Order: sequence, then C-alpha cells, then structure tokens
Amino acid sequence: MLTLLAEHAPDLAPTPVEAALEADPPMIVMSRLPGRILRGDHATGEQITAMAAALNRLHQIPRQVVERVEPASWRPAAAVDKTRAWANKQPDLGHDPLVREAFRAGVAWLASSAPDQLISNPLPPVLGLADGNHANYLWDDHERRVRLIDWEDSGRSDRAFEMGEVCEHISRIDGVLDAEQLLACIDLAPGEAERVRDVRRLIALGWFLQLGPDGPATPHNPAGTLERQAHRVLQLLG
Repeated sequence: MLTLLAEHAPDLAPTPVEAALEADPPMIVMSRLPGRILRGDHATGEQITAMAAALNRLHQIPRQVVERVEPASWRPAAAVDKTRAWANKQPDLGHDPLVREAFRAGVAWLASSAPDQLISNPLPPVLGLADGNHANYLWDDHERRVRLIDWEDSGRSDRAFEMGEVCEHISRIDGVLDAEQLLACIDLAPGEAERVRDVRRLIALGWFLQLGPDGPATPHNPAGTLERQAHRVLQLLG
C-alpha cells in the first residue's frame, strides 16, 4: 500500500524504504514523518481544511488503480453486521433515561431498511484507511499540512464510509473536530451527503453499543462517554 501511495499520492503517507516480508518476523522500514497527531486537539479551521485536502487527494487516486486493491475488511457490510449483533445482545447500558432513549431509537433505525442500503455502493470506490481514529492524522506545523499514518487496515473502500468513520470514530471524544466543517470541504458527489449521514449514524451507534459497564470500548474512554455518545446518537438520528 505504501508503494502505491508513493506513486499516486507522494508525501501523503510514509515512504517505503525497505521490506523483507518473508523474513521471520516480517520487516518493513518506512520514512518518519514530522508533526503531531490531531487526536486530543481542538482542531482549528486551518487544520480541518488541511485534513480535507489530504482526504480529497487520497480519494482522487484513479479508479482503475483503486479497483486493483483488495477491499478493506472494515466496510459497510461488516459495520452493519457488527452493530446489529451488538444490539441483539441487549447490552447492559445502565438506567440513564437519555441512554435508554438512544438505545430504543438506535434499535428502531437498525431494524429499518436504511442500514441495508449502505451495503452496496453505487459510487466509484476510493482508497481508504478504514479507520477513523484521529490519531491517524498528522499535522505538520511547519508545512501547515496533514499527512496520514497507520495503513495496516487500508484497502478499497467507500468514500461515504470513510467520511462517516472520521466524523464519528470514538476518538472525537478526546478533542474537538467540527465534522460539518470537514464535510463542507470534501468533494462529495451529488446525493452522497445522505449516504454519509447514514454511515455516521451507523458508526456512532456501533460505538454507543460498546460503551456499557462491561463493553469493550469502556476501559479506553473517560467517565461520561456513554452519556455523551447517547446524545450524539439521538442528535444524528433526529
């Protein structure tokens, strides 16, 4: 993947230097990028614009190149299946009225046809990180630009899914990133905004369902995250 990026989007990601994939253990050497991660920051307007520029550049890699890439394992079908599975488990989310309301609204939305419509993508594929963690976005204060790191899960993807991941990944709890401002800078196709909206609902709900007392996402997030995420789910579903 790094070789492909070096050819079609140079200096957007680390440059491959050396690889020994058959070694034990396998080895990859890549360039080191300057800057700091955006996770945990209050992203400025300039940083959001630079983040959008990096994503637009990534998503403009020619279709014929992207179609030769293996699909990312984390994609709409996997997200729909995982989120419905979590909802079916009836996770213990406590007794907070806001949380219970968000659960009821989320279950109703998952039972609708909207999630199924996300599984097939009518638009051209893009190359994607398949991971919306804001720690994957590196701000270079000297060059005033954003580069992307952590390509281990990357692959052929869906731009609406990629944008939903960035907007609603639970890492947004650590800082501030204006999702609406970011989306306003993305070159979305006609009608694609509606698809992004439903992906955002799916991703936000998936994280919400994992934030109960015994949920796998709980230990990594501060107290109050479940309630904040319940508010987010209701906001997006509203």
